[in-house]
Amino acid sequence: MSRDSYPVEGAGFGFRRCMSETLKTVEPGAFDFLEIAPENWMGLGGRFGKAFRQYTEQHPFIAHGLSLSIGGPTPLDMDFLNRLKLFMSEHNIRAYSEHLSYCSDDGHLYDLMPIPFTEDAVKYVAQRIRQVQDVLEQKIAMENVSFYGAPGSEMSEQEFLLAVLEEADCDLLLDVNNIYVNSVNHGYDATEFLKAMPAERVMYLHIAGHYTEAEDLIVDTHGAPVVDPVWTLLQQAYRQFGLVPTLLERDFNIPPLPELLEEVEQVRFYQNQWKMSHAQTVA
Repeated sequence: MSRDSYPVEGAGFGFRRCMSETLKTVEPGAFDFLEIAPENWMGLGGRFGKAFRQYTEQHPFIAHGLSLSIGGPTPLDMDFLNRLKLFMSEHNIRAYSEHLSYCSDDGHLYDLMPIPFTEDAVKYVAQRIRQVQDVLEQKIAMENVSFYGAPGSEMSEQEFLLAVLEEADCDLLLDVNNIYVNSVNHGYDATEFLKAMPAERVMYLHIAGHYTEAEDLIVDTHGAPVVDPVWTLLQQAYRQFGLVPTLLERDFNIPPLPELLEEVEQVRFYQNQWKMSHAQTVA
């Protein structure tokens, strides 16, 4: 059974500073929500800060963090979390998500490192997620990440992810592209992985493009258009979970907004397909 409500609806994309001027030219209704990395906007003033304030007053926003390092060995940054809470309140940010990974030790590693798939790691990470939820006073969503090695694993990626969600009682940001990338790199069935995900915990979906290094190696870059197998997996996600809000990620090689919005419109096309199919089923 799918969840009863979502923080946003429809289709959106990741908002970047380079879009601060061009977003003004987009026709109303061309997208439904936007996602930002809060670290890039917290405390920002000047013309970027002013533009951001205007946009958060006009559009629904979600925050997708980069630096929480939920699986890291050092204590959580409570100062950051308190500033994040204030930032989200000031801008009416509807939800917060982060990566199920770590990115720091004594300093930032500037990459998303895989957490060992072990029982001890499940308990450690879940306790830290609960701590974050207590500070923010809301459930957060953890994203299934792409990974290229899994040292010291005692369980599969799927088992680890499900165990963390249950132990922490948190939501899931389900990245459809990451499922596909990992299925190729680690030789599992993407469809079966998707089927195992708990619908009631899915807050929203991510899709993105990637780079194919070899037949059995894909690099998750967010720097290219979405490929057909990922679109197919997204359609399966709608059939399985219903009309889940979906966010298009593009972190570099960012095309002009009209071109980016063509992919957002593709998301809407598949969402409308689901709506029609669902209406016929109900009738």
